[in-house]
Amino acid sequence: MERDQFNEAKKREEVERKAIKDNALRTLLTSEARERLGNVKMVKPEVAQIIENSIIQQASTGRLKRPMNDDELKAILQSMQQPKKEFKFKRI
Repeated sequence: MERDQFNEAKKREEVERKAIKDNALRTLLTSEARERLGNVKMVKPEVAQIIENSIIQQASTGRLKRPMNDDELKAILQSMQQPKKEFKFKRI
């Protein structure tokens, strides 16, 4: 019984934390940037999580003075991309 109550409390806390995070991102990103981040979240949730945490960290330290726009979010995504490896095949 106690374990069920603990699990329920943990779930409620997680839902509350997610709501606070979503609300913060709503004010820290423009609508275009939020849409792009949503698309990234569908494809690569771990990358989106890192970016969300980074944006919230920047805002909490005062480095983000205004809502981040789509171009700034694109720049962050491009900086996170690993360089593509090039393969060359020699035909004999």
